[in-house]
Amino acid sequence: MDASDAALYATLLREAPGGLAFFDTELRCRRANDALAALLGVPVAELQRGRPAEVLPDALAAAFESALRTVLAEDRPISDLDLVVPRGTGPDDGDVAVALEERILACTWLPARGADGASQGVVLTALDVTERRRAEEVIRRKEQRYRSLVEASAQVVWVAAADGGVIDDAPEWRAITGQTPDDYATGGWLAVVHPEDRPRIESAWRECVQDDRVFESNYRVRTKSGTYRHYDVRAVPIWQGDAVIEWVGANTDVTGQREAEEMRGRLTEQLSAAALRTARLQQATSMLAEALTVSQVVQVITEVGRSAIGADHSAVALLDDDKLRLSVVAPSQPGADAEIRPGSRDGIKVSDQTVMSVAVRESRPFLAEHPDSLRLQLGGDEHGVFARHTEERAWVGLPLLAAGAPIGALRFSFTRPREITEEERVFLEALAGQCALAVERALLFEREHKTAEELQRSLLPSDLPQLPGMVLAARYNPATRHVQVGGDWYDVFRLPDDRLAVAAGDVMGKGVLAAAGMGRVRNALRALALNDPRPAAVLAGLDRLFSATEDEEQFTTVAYAVIDPETGRGAFSNAGHPPPLLIAPDASPRVSDREPGTPLGWPSQRQQTSFSIETGNTVVFYSDGLVENRRRGVDAGLEELVAVAADAPPEVVGDPERLVDFLVDRMLAGYEQVDDVTVLALHVPPKPA
Repeated sequence: MDASDAALYATLLREAPGGLAFFDTELRCRRANDALAALLGVPVAELQRGRPAEVLPDALAAAFESALRTVLAEDRPISDLDLVVPRGTGPDDGDVAVALEERILACTWLPARGADGASQGVVLTALDVTERRRAEEVIRRKEQRYRSLVEASAQVVWVAAADGGVIDDAPEWRAITGQTPDDYATGGWLAVVHPEDRPRIESAWRECVQDDRVFESNYRVRTKSGTYRHYDVRAVPIWQGDAVIEWVGANTDVTGQREAEEMRGRLTEQLSAAALRTARLQQATSMLAEALTVSQVVQVITEVGRSAIGADHSAVALLDDDKLRLSVVAPSQPGADAEIRPGSRDGIKVSDQTVMSVAVRESRPFLAEHPDSLRLQLGGDEHGVFARHTEERAWVGLPLLAAGAPIGALRFSFTRPREITEEERVFLEALAGQCALAVERALLFEREHKTAEELQRSLLPSDLPQLPGMVLAARYNPATRHVQVGGDWYDVFRLPDDRLAVAAGDVMGKGVLAAAGMGRVRNALRALALNDPRPAAVLAGLDRLFSATEDEEQFTTVAYAVIDPETGRGAFSNAGHPPPLLIAPDASPRVSDREPGTPLGWPSQRQQTSFSIETGNTVVFYSDGLVENRRRGVDAGLEELVAVAADAPPEVVGDPERLVDFLVDRMLAGYEQVDDVTVLALHVPPKPA
């Protein structure tokens, strides 16, 4: 037995909640755990000295040995055998004996075999089921009392022959149903069962009579007033020897109970619907809080409208700047009302007679439960606006109000006439309020996002230098979902001595502030490079400027190099930016192993190193958005980047435009882009032969 098996064995004996024991083929107990000893009231050491007959009470020992012999003789397990441990005394942790109540043990006896298949003995597992058995007995007695009570409470009793036919008059039954003796003698109690219930009841009754089974059911009975009441029925066969001689049935009027149940059911249904609407509203609030764009808001409203009130179509329209027209916004994903569009190129006029126009113009909900109601309120229908929805038969329009003023409208429609209850109306108005807040927030987000992106793109080079001995390519992919535009950037420009300045950086943060910070760093780098282009000097100057002008919590990284495009020789310095990727045709790709340095503004002695881009080689600068995301750390991302570069075909490596696309596509495949990505590649092509 190895260490793990020994640990498992020891843990089972020590910690198992039930009793465990092993008996050899001579019925001797070889091992037992404390739990079994406590259940039996016998110390473990005493249990392990001999056979059950030597340590257990006579009746219990006999049961033990009988089970052991059966398992050994028949080589089969015995499951769920209940044994009773009589009252007695058992061991305590000290020297004081404790009184034991009578216990019931559910025992399972399993044959134990060795590696060769030969019988080694029997394994016993025992669980204390005393409380469960006592509870079962209590339940059984309660069921007996309940059945007796039900039988005793019967209001109307009738008797039928062994074959189910009528053999005796039932005056009490006829007093309720108004049957004459002849009527009852001919059709019996089945004659007054509701026509919708009778086939079911008659079939069930005949089957019970045929099989001599107790008949229990419920049905509606026509009374002498012509109304129907609900009855429960129970009929039992009366036996004489092995034969049924008659049936006795008892009917109980449960009309009041059924009506109460129906009322309770209706109330429960109404409460459930209200709870569901509340949950839907909470869900909508949560989903709208995550919706950043107006199109995403529309998608949420479409899903909530369909799930909460069963709407077949939905639309959100926003007021234009002149407040005179509404433009319908398409959802962010295809497949859900993606076909909804304004009926004309000019949108929907607020002055028009449409569902959304009225809701906006009058700042109130608009409800039309059927086409006639729509025509009565609008003087026509709005199929001209939503031309593809000619099957619509009911409409709801809700204004979207921000600070009390309309900013748009919400529209739901149904393909069948639909009455909107007061509870649903309250829900829809609350939903419209949440939608208005989300739309207002989304409009602000989209404006800031657009401003930041335009600012960031304006600060990036419009084109890259054209050089005879070097080819450059760059890509900038802003993150467009769930985040704002960040501060990633790159720059390439010629120095007065015709050398090439190359920079890539990242300003921590999102939105306009990050883009503006990026612009300040980029412009400062250009100014410093024109004065003293050495990488270490430029980064040291940026450190001083950064410490004097930027917030202490700002985090900015920069990689900067100066390269002679004719020779490929240059110098490089790094302020905490991801290391460049080096690709050579005769060696495996790798990332620079030089110390990256600290971000700008941190105390540091900037260092610079020399390098050379050989013929046919490529150097790739990039931002952390290429290698890092929520599911992939930086180290794993760098390893993946090297592996992706190694998979690039020669024709891709030799073409920087194709290379940057290849790296971006492969590195982002399977991941959600949560950060901006910039990539800049410098390639020295082979000399012409």
